[in-house]
Amino acid sequence: MKMFIAGQWRDKDDRIDVTNPFDGSTVDTVPSGDAGDVEAAVTGAVEGAAIMRRMPGYERSQILSRAAELMRGRVEDLGRTISQEEGKTFAEGKTEALRSIETMQLSAEEAKRISGEVLPLDGAPGAASKFGFTLRVPCGIVVAITPFNFPLNLVCHKVGPALAAGNAVIVKPATDTPLSALKLVVILLEAGLPPRAIACLTGPGGKLGDALARDARVRKISFTGSRDVGEKLCRAAGLKRVTLELGSNSPLIVMPDADLNKVADLAVLTGYTNAGQVCISTQRVLAFDEVYGDLLDALRPKVAALKSGDPFAPDVKMGPMIRESDAVRVGQWIGEAVAGGARLVAGGRREGTLFEPTLLADVKPEMRISCDELFGPAVALSRVTNLDEAIALANDTRYGLSAAIFTQNIDWALRFAREVDSGNIHINWGPAWRADLMPYGGLKDSGFGKEGPKYAIEQMTETKTVVIH
Repeated sequence: MKMFIAGQWRDKDDRIDVTNPFDGSTVDTVPSGDAGDVEAAVTGAVEGAAIMRRMPGYERSQILSRAAELMRGRVEDLGRTISQEEGKTFAEGKTEALRSIETMQLSAEEAKRISGEVLPLDGAPGAASKFGFTLRVPCGIVVAITPFNFPLNLVCHKVGPALAAGNAVIVKPATDTPLSALKLVVILLEAGLPPRAIACLTGPGGKLGDALARDARVRKISFTGSRDVGEKLCRAAGLKRVTLELGSNSPLIVMPDADLNKVADLAVLTGYTNAGQVCISTQRVLAFDEVYGDLLDALRPKVAALKSGDPFAPDVKMGPMIRESDAVRVGQWIGEAVAGGARLVAGGRREGTLFEPTLLADVKPEMRISCDELFGPAVALSRVTNLDEAIALANDTRYGLSAAIFTQNIDWALRFAREVDSGNIHINWGPAWRADLMPYGGLKDSGFGKEGPKYAIEQMTETKTVVIH
């Protein structure tokens, strides 16, 4: 495919292969962009932002609604593209495509609801005869930098709200997975979006992302990715609005009154989806002594039964990791844990990019597989003796994106909700759950700002205060 810049599809001699993580086959190729392409994209987006700023919210809503309908007719193709370039199972790919439609439709609805407020100026001394209100106006140019693990829905979570708010948007998709984003551009253009209102740059993230972040014409950056890249991007951005959704090592606390079969089912569901390559994937299970052994017995056969392999095979539940180097890293972390006294209960073997669903027991909190972000298909069990210890361990991390607890005790659940430092709290489910309409974002080094179309639009618009004297 070609990249889309300043209203035109552009090709280059220097191209990048987009490969299938499962078998290494080439799915397609895309151009490798450079600084000149960034300049052209931003210059085009300046014109696009002026067009979108004048477009009524109703018209923006209609474009996004048409895009959602076009996506609905192409679910199979979009799901297949996601699975081919990212490696998740075809079922997971179609689920992501369906969620992406919901995200675009939510954005369409919110485009009609952007409003300000009347200010109670008669409550200020000497201002009783004055009338004040606020207007929310577009930022201008939004840069959307997206990760590989949800190559369509996380693009929609940035592009949909940016356009709904009346901005132009420049998308920089992950180098490994640019095809889904490019297909979204095709759909938006078919839906009637002004061509200069969107650009999609493909190529090396470090070079393109840094150039986009430094450009003074860019007013807003929305980034999803690693903590270290997010910090670097923030430094380059300077005085710009920035939303960051970064990493995590999500804890799941299992209290003595928990339904262990339910815990096991949901720990597997939320720990191994997309080969564990989910920011809010269950990574650390903190189980009370009283239920530790029984939980391990419940988890072991469920993890062992997960079949990994070809994402398009109907009986496969888990596909490959995005790169072999990531699978090698996961193996190294597991090896370190076992060498330090952890027990390998299930899995642990690697074949190329495929890494077996892995379960570890007796993991010490200071082990890297527990205290850092694994982003792979392994779940680590640790013992706790009381709720104070469990909450302390849940908070003993620089991350704070999502956390979960299983209990029927309302006092325990509410204490957990109040005291655990995490942007998303789940009670009687795993940490990997998200409704696309909810406010979603982290605390601490997991970032700042919220996604979800309504909340993203708030951060992709700016407020003017108007006073009539």
